[in-house]
Amino acid sequence: MKDKVNFDSVSEARRGFIKQSGMLIAAAAMMQPFGLLAATAQAKPEKKAEDGKEISPAEDLMREHGILSRLLLIYEEVIARLNSGREFPVEVLVDAAGLIRRFVEDYHEKLEENYLFPRFKKAGKLVDLVKVLLQQHQAGRRLTDRIRGLATASAIKNPAKKRRLARYMSLFIRMYRPHKAREDTALFPAFRSIVSPKEYASLGEAFEDQEEKLFGKGGFEHVVSEVERLEKAMGMYELSQFTASI
Repeated sequence: MKDKVNFDSVSEARRGFIKQSGMLIAAAAMMQPFGLLAATAQAKPEKKAEDGKEISPAEDLMREHGILSRLLLIYEEVIARLNSGREFPVEVLVDAAGLIRRFVEDYHEKLEENYLFPRFKKAGKLVDLVKVLLQQHQAGRRLTDRIRGLATASAIKNPAKKRRLARYMSLFIRMYRPHKAREDTALFPAFRSIVSPKEYASLGEAFEDQEEKLFGKGGFEHVVSEVERLEKAMGMYELSQFTASI
């Protein structure tokens, strides 16, 4: 004889199971947003790390000034050797002046002239400073033309031409040290205040696109490598050699 099924007990068990399942589902639903939020918070910095770096327009321009500073050090070393009669690879000067033309004047300064200077003029801020900076850009290009014209093996053997070459390089250094210092401490910090956050971010992307267009992917890093090659050729790559001995 089959056992009699207690339907009341079965119904009670089913109700308990459904109730327990409902509580688990509700708990999972409540936890889900927090789980997604945590996952997003963890994924965001990883995404930044994967796609390289987010560089603001001011930071981008300032690190390019670092390239200029290292090229000016090479100019100083060349001047010292010209004045003392010590030899140096003439091709280093040719390449250094070529980098100043391609990277500093035809790229970096064009960014300033096309994207920064007009916005400062429109906002009516630092207008006098912008005027002087533009004049110095123009003077720098004229000096670079003359330096490149005298950066030859025959010219540095001619005493008069050698003196002119050293003078033009000295004038270039004398102008660009205060020039970039004023941009780093006055112009670039003020730039964020005259554009919207959205426009500021889009300019960073525009700068990166222009750099990649002219110098290829990882253009800045390639230029740094070029400068390092010139420093090594002049025997001035090791930073420790500039440490003061007192």
